[in-house]
Amino acid sequence: MTTLETNTELQSAPVAHRSLYIVSPVYDWVFFLLPPLASLLVGALVSGTSLDTDRFWLAGRRVTWSTMLLGIVVHAHLFAVVARSHLNPDVFPRHKFRFVVLPIALFVAMMTSMWAVVIATVVVTFWDVWHSGLQTFGFGRIYDRNQGNDPLVGRTLDIILNFLLYAGPIVSGATMLAHFDKFRLFEDVGVMFFSQIPTAMASNQRFIAWSVVAGGSVFLVGYVVAYIRLAKQGYKIGFQKVFLYATTGVCSIWAWAFNPFGQAFLIMNLFHAFQYLGLVWWSEQRVLVKRLGLERVRSAKPIAAFVFVIVTLGYGAIAEIVSDNYRALWCIAQIMALMHFFYDGFIWSVRKKQI
Repeated sequence: MTTLETNTELQSAPVAHRSLYIVSPVYDWVFFLLPPLASLLVGALVSGTSLDTDRFWLAGRRVTWSTMLLGIVVHAHLFAVVARSHLNPDVFPRHKFRFVVLPIALFVAMMTSMWAVVIATVVVTFWDVWHSGLQTFGFGRIYDRNQGNDPLVGRTLDIILNFLLYAGPIVSGATMLAHFDKFRLFEDVGVMFFSQIPTAMASNQRFIAWSVVAGGSVFLVGYVVAYIRLAKQGYKIGFQKVFLYATTGVCSIWAWAFNPFGQAFLIMNLFHAFQYLGLVWWSEQRVLVKRLGLERVRSAKPIAAFVFVIVTLGYGAIAEIVSDNYRALWCIAQIMALMHFFYDGFIWSVRKKQI
């Protein structure tokens, strides 16, 4: 589960005069609703430019400006979850095992066992797909709640839709091998069975693609019919949810399935990270202001926002630029990704029980 998936159930009863937006119209459009289309535009503008084509040596590897900057932003958004886990005084003291012991245990395992390294790398790749799809799902459920709908109505339909829109183009499109090639790492631990998965996927990709298209088309028809019936029963269809799901779906299919600009990873990861950073700042700004001792400072929020951005991007730069050269730093970066996926859903489940 993700932050947003569990957050949708915090208040299931309709509330009178609730805003249709999560934060505000301007904030939502900037951080939540427009990023998918904006990222698609960025991918198109970057493609073929010096940011995309000029390679240079950095910490022993060849990179481009676009891949390096994207890596920094991605690692920064992974680290941002710390504001929700370790810095929050309402959450951290009650669950120290998850926030202290578990990461240390994973670090020891990855430093001493290549098996742990390989498994963690593969899990990060595919958990990221699930996690990213559910982030969009969660935004939609909150917009549903703000419309006055029961957030549990249509929940399963929306989970399937977002997983189909995000994972479907990956397993059947141009970027399939970029994901499944991670299984070849099992050759490093002498397991050939899993290392054959990329070859099997590539040889059956045409069948998989047509199966996804056929099954997805049938589901989309059923999805629309189901919501028409719900609307007749009083369900309110909100513009924000429809716009977000439609634009994210178009972006995902266009990028993952066809990768026309060669910028699929930039497009999809950029808007996901931007949305998450906006979400964390909105939900944790009071905690950050308090932790920084800025309660009585007039410009407390701008200062806290500046520190939040600098610290997260600073970690992102370290993780992206130098972690590949040091096994310990690389393991920390992988653990941060795993903990990001895990903490993101767990913290909101805790807060749901508290509320």
